[in-house]
Formats: sequence, structure tokens, C-alpha cells
Amino acid sequence: MDWLTATLANIDCGQGKISFQLPDGESYEFARDQNEFNAEELEKFELPVLLQGVAEQSFPRVVEEFKDVFPEELPGLPPDRAVEFSIDLIPGAAPIAKKIYPMNKEELVELNKQIKELLSKGFIQPSASPWGAPVLFVKKKDSTLRLVIDYRALNEVTIKNKYPLPRIDQLFDQLGEARVFSKIDLRSGYHQVKVKKEDIPKTAFRTRYGHYEFLVMPFGLTNAPAIFMDLMNRIFYQYLDKFVIVFIDDILVYSKSEEEHEKHLRIVLQTLREEQLYAKLSKCEFWLDQIPFLGHIVSGEGISVDPKKVEAVKSWPTPKSVAEIRSFLGLAGYYRRFVENFSRIAEPLTRLTRKEEKFNWTEKCQAAFDELKKRLITAPILALPSGSGGYEIYSDASGKGLGCVLMQHGRVIAYASRQLKTHERNYPTHDLKLAAVVFALKLWRHYLYGERIKIYTDHKSLKYVFTQKEINMRQRRWLELLKDFDMELTYHPGKANKVADALSRRPEAFFMNTPKEILEDLRKMGIEVIRPLTEGMWQNLQVQSSLIDRIKEAQQNDSKLQKIWKQTEEGLQTGIRKHPDGSLRFGDRLCVPSGDLRTEVMSEAHNSQYSIHPGSTKMYKDLRQTFWWHGMKREVAGFVSKCLVCQQVKAEHQRTAGLLQPLPIPEWKWEHLTMDFVTGLPRTQRGNNAIWVIVDRLTKSARFLPFRVGQSTEVLAEMYMKQIVSQYGVPVSIVSDRDTRFTSHFWKSLQESLGTKLKFSSAYHPQTDGQSERTIQTLEDMLRACTLDFGGAWDDHLHLVEFSYNNSYHDSIKMAPFEALYGRKCRSPVCWTDVGEK
Repeated sequence: MDWLTATLANIDCGQGKISFQLPDGESYEFARDQNEFNAEELEKFELPVLLQGVAEQSFPRVVEEFKDVFPEELPGLPPDRAVEFSIDLIPGAAPIAKKIYPMNKEELVELNKQIKELLSKGFIQPSASPWGAPVLFVKKKDSTLRLVIDYRALNEVTIKNKYPLPRIDQLFDQLGEARVFSKIDLRSGYHQVKVKKEDIPKTAFRTRYGHYEFLVMPFGLTNAPAIFMDLMNRIFYQYLDKFVIVFIDDILVYSKSEEEHEKHLRIVLQTLREEQLYAKLSKCEFWLDQIPFLGHIVSGEGISVDPKKVEAVKSWPTPKSVAEIRSFLGLAGYYRRFVENFSRIAEPLTRLTRKEEKFNWTEKCQAAFDELKKRLITAPILALPSGSGGYEIYSDASGKGLGCVLMQHGRVIAYASRQLKTHERNYPTHDLKLAAVVFALKLWRHYLYGERIKIYTDHKSLKYVFTQKEINMRQRRWLELLKDFDMELTYHPGKANKVADALSRRPEAFFMNTPKEILEDLRKMGIEVIRPLTEGMWQNLQVQSSLIDRIKEAQQNDSKLQKIWKQTEEGLQTGIRKHPDGSLRFGDRLCVPSGDLRTEVMSEAHNSQYSIHPGSTKMYKDLRQTFWWHGMKREVAGFVSKCLVCQQVKAEHQRTAGLLQPLPIPEWKWEHLTMDFVTGLPRTQRGNNAIWVIVDRLTKSARFLPFRVGQSTEVLAEMYMKQIVSQYGVPVSIVSDRDTRFTSHFWKSLQESLGTKLKFSSAYHPQTDGQSERTIQTLEDMLRACTLDFGGAWDDHLHLVEFSYNNSYHDSIKMAPFEALYGRKCRSPVCWTDVGEK
């Protein structure tokens, strides 16, 4: 916050102290145990004024113009509207009055208070109705009490309103390429709709303090959501699916740009003002690039599960009854589009919910339960449909169920699966595979109808489904459905697609879990697998076309590049040449046209788990080895300067005061090392809370070894022998600080027996070990970026941090450490690895 910066605020949570400094240099300190504060001193800081300024900046100008739409309380009874709440009863229904529920003293006090509030607002009035529902209280999360009217008896005799509530997943499909979002939550939305005059007596409720009835729509009545949905759809009809999504009393405004968003937000707020509908400012969010909505996180990248909504899944106890299984499957099923093969995984659980099945919790049930929890907690971001074209379906079937994936332009939009019905288990393989295709087309018809679709299957005979002469009745029915679609059925020969390792939380990513499952599924689909560096990265598989092909296509459409190439053909020395593969190159470097591809290349080089937010110089030096475009250095610097993660995690590193104590330059690799420890890290599930940093002084290559503080020197020595000596040989010398682990008798004796000389930096002049100190600074920045970008524990990412550190450009040696160590950089599994291959 600006005022904290302006006053040079220093907050010490451990000591319970906070200090400020005024522009004139005067300093003030306040302690936690200080009983009295000097009011005059506090006034000097003008904190209320400063805070008010911050608050004013927190909301966009367009919102400020509509302050009347965000009152502290509803102004009274709502106006007459085209939609009023009505209660239609089944024929012959008689009035029902239930016995009052007993309440304790605290509840009676709260009941009296809330009745007075409702009366003062005009929402209820005394009643003489023959109807009467009892009331009770439920505790909110903040321990306050919510008044609930038990309308169950009335709901049973009410004719249900069939007004359609929209499907959540179909609402999100409308977002397309939106990048800016605002969410508006109406204040007590139901209380902004009047009850039809003749139905007011039916809303009556009985209490210790009298008999009352509602003049506005109460909570708890069966048709309330449908009526309110009807009202909102009528009000926003002309804007729905253009820039507004409405679900009951939640409004989402979405736009492709900030300029568009201001216009859209103004229209929505003006509509609310004209209709005299009011919102609750504290529950609204404006001008965000990602926003929580209906249990999901919506962003320009796509849609993902709201972590807060699945938090309960982590500690969900093992179900002990059918009811508890249904409860768990209810939550899990809400997010099933995010879980590949959901039905197959859940099959042992759903089987237990059948009437004829005896409840018997087996190891298979526990495994399915644990796997679903894991998949929900680590669910991916799914892309949203953008425009038309580029749709692909990957379908499969087995003896247990059907599964399919819908993709567009190489990005996953949704997973779907279901278990086989009893009669389907008798289908021959051909029909089963065809059933999976039909299942996908029916499910996603609203995306696919009128579009050109590619459908991939691992069953070769399906290619000839439209031309085979003898077909059964079932196949005839399905063929009639298939003819409605412009589709191409494709069989996967061995190398029909390449699956390359990529980021786990990107829209393009398939999110799968264990190597065995993936290998089995990919073999069935005939997909070639490029193995990633570690088993953990199996979770990050990406299907996409070759980058070089996309760049070649873009080069042909880029007028500037084509103009330069024309000059080259006319004999001018432009530096541009045509590679045998048809691409334009500057020397050996691939020319990247301006636009989205250039941004994609920079994003991958900066945000990938194999690069981890390098600085602009490192990123430029790495990129220029493979790619070329005019002004690359300037564009890279601009891209890095705008990276929010870098701004959040990278501290300013100043040179340590004091004279540098230079060490002689080593003659060979991994003969002269520096060592240090990073401690005080959060303890992970593996028990690690520290990192042993070991750096080769010649090549600057480093090893980052996780361990637990408190482990004996013997354990560290064993780690050293296995990880360092066995791979690089015995070093000549080791420079370290005077940590007790390095000065212990055991460590000294071990190094003496190996013939390694120990050198220690002095306590007040650690500059001798400057290499380790600088490496640790970089390591900490990268770890912070990893956990912020990809989640999980820090030791989940340590191996990737080590790879990225060693494979990126270092200014001190003018190359990457791996290049100094091995003679060339290591290939990294990012999208441009095939560029420049011989």
C-alpha cells in the first residue's frame, strides 16, 4: 500500500512492533504491549486520509459513478415488477401449520432482533394466515446465526415451476476469448422481488413472538430460484451471451479488452439502476484477469476448479455408508469435466450405491476414493471454446466404460466418460468403439454441429463405417446420427501424434497422473511419447502441432518477412536465407514473425518449468541461439519487466560490502567446489526443510540436494558420496563457511581421507564464498516463482530448478553451466526443441 511505503513502515510480527517515519525524519514506534497511544502522534500520519485514498483507488471510476447501486441496506420494499413470486398449490391442498421449534435463550434474543429488523424494513407483516411454518437457526461460518424458515411442508404441496436453470458448464462456454472480468452479487436478491398479493398468506411463519408473513420473496421456497432466474433473464436478455452471464443473483460481466469492459460494466450498472436492483459492494469484484464464479476460477487462460471449493476434499473422511458415498460423489461429479475417465475411476464407488449391492468397502473402493480426491485437488485449467474450427475428439472404450476428450487447436476443453450399461457389455469391440464416438457427439453437439471435426480412434475398422455394406440395426441408428456431422474418422497409426512435456496448469495440458495409466492410454490411441526428464512430469503432457510448422505458416503470411525475402532473392544482402525445410532463417536462427507466436515463444522461455522466470539478459541469450526477430532484446526486456511473478518473488540483490577475496581459477571441472546450506524452509511431506547447495567454481554448475535439518553428518556424507563423488570424482578443495556440519571432526576426517582440502571463509568476511551466496539468492527466487506458478511443495520443483539454473546463460562465464560442463546445452522439452536439429 502507498501509505506504508511513504512512511517507511517496518512491521515486526515476531516482536509485535510497528514503526513509521515521517517525511521530516521523525520516527515513531508502537508495541503490542503498549497500553496507550499518543493520539496526537497518530494524527501526524493522517492514516484515515491515506487509507481513504487507497479505498478510492480500489474501485474503477465507472463503479464510483453508480454508488447508489451499492447501498449499505436495501431501501425498502421493491417496486412492482413484471415478475412476482407466486405459489401454486396442487389441487386439494389444505393449509398446513407446524408446531414451533424450541429455542434456547441466545436464539430467542437473536430471533426477536431479526424479526424487528424485517418489520422495520417492511419485508414482513403480522399475519392471521392459516398457514404457519416453524423457524430455526443455523450457524454461519463466522458463528453468527442465520434465520431459516422450514418450508418443507409447503414445498411438498407446491406445483414445481419448470423454468429452466442454465447448466453451469454451458454458461462458461460463452466466455470465449474474454480477458477482463467483473462479478456483481446482488444484496439479498430474493428480498428484491415482491410476493403476489394472493400468495402472501402462504408464506406465513410462526414464532415465539408472533405470526408473520412475507411481502418479499423469502429464502427456502422451492420455486424461488426459478422465479429469480426468470426475472434476471428478462432484465438482461439483450446482453446475455454477449458480455453478461447470469445465474440467479450472481452476474458475471466479461470482455475482451479493458476499453470494452468499461462500456459493458456501465451498461450493466445502468440496467441495475433503472430496474432498482441493488448489489452488495463487499461481495463484488471488478476489473480482474481471473475471478471466482460458481465454484470455478474463470480467466483468459480458461476455467479451473476453485481451490477453496475443493479444500474439503483433502480431509474428506472415508465414507462409512451409501449416503456418505453419494455426498462425496455429488461434490466430485460437479467437477467431472475436469477429471479424465471420471466414470471409470468412480466405478467401484457408484457400484456401492446400487440398491441390490451390499455395502462392502474394499481396497478398490479406497483406491478409487483416493484417486478422485487427488484428481480434484490437482485439477487442470480447461480451455474455453474460441470461435469455430479446429475441433478434435479422442475417443476410447473398454469393457468398463466409454471415455473421450474434446480439444480445439490442441487445447483440452473437456473430459467426459461414463460406465457401460448392462446391455452394452455384450457389444462387440467394433460397436463399443463406435458407441464412444456417438457418446461424444451427443454430449458436445452444441459445440460440434455445423463444424468440421476430426475424430481419432484406435480401432482401424471404424474408418470404413460409412462404406461397409452389412450393418446391424444399432449401427444404422448411429449412422443416421453421424450423418448430421461434418466429421472425419481417423485411425491412429504409431506416430499419428506427438505428446511433448509442457506446463501442468496451462489450457493446452492433458492432466494425467501415473506413468502406467498414461502409457496404456497412449498406446491404445497410437500416440508416440517423448519421455520427460522425471517421472513426476508425466502429469504434464501436451498435445500440439510442431512449432516450426506453425512458424513457417506464419512466415508466409507476414508481409515484412516476405518483403525481406524478396529483396534477398533479388540479390540484396539481408542475412535471410531459406532453410531446406522451407522456413526462413537469419543465419541458423528461425525468423519469428510478430504476433501471438512471438509472445508464445517468450512465454514458454520465461514461464516454463524448464526455465523458471530468468532475467531479461539470460532469457535473451538463451532465445537468440535459436530464434531471431528485429528488436528481440528490447521485446524480451519488456516482457520480463511486466511479469507479475518476477515482481512478487525477486528481491533486490545488492553487492555485499567489503573487499572481494578472489580465489585462483580452477584448472578442471568439479575439482574445486563451494558449499553452503539454505535453511528455514517450510517442512514438506518428505520431511525436507533445507537445501545443500554445491557449486563447481569453474563451470558454475550446481547441485541442489534437499535434506532435513537435524540429520547427522554421517547421513550428509553418504549423500555427498552418492550424489557428488560418484558422478564427478573427488574434489581437490572445498570452500565453505564455518557451519558446524563443515567443521565437525567427522567431516574433516572424511575429506582428509579423500585427499580434499577444506577452506573456510572468515565469520565476518564471507565474500570468499561469494559463488554460493549468489547461487542461493538465485535459487530462492526460482523456488518462490515455482511454488507461486505451479503450486505444491518446494521440493517438488527442486530438480527442475536445478536443471533450469544449469541450462541457462550465466554472464560470468558467457554460457550456460551445462555448456561449460558438457560442451553444449542440454535439450529442454519445450515446444521449440526440434528447431535447428541436424
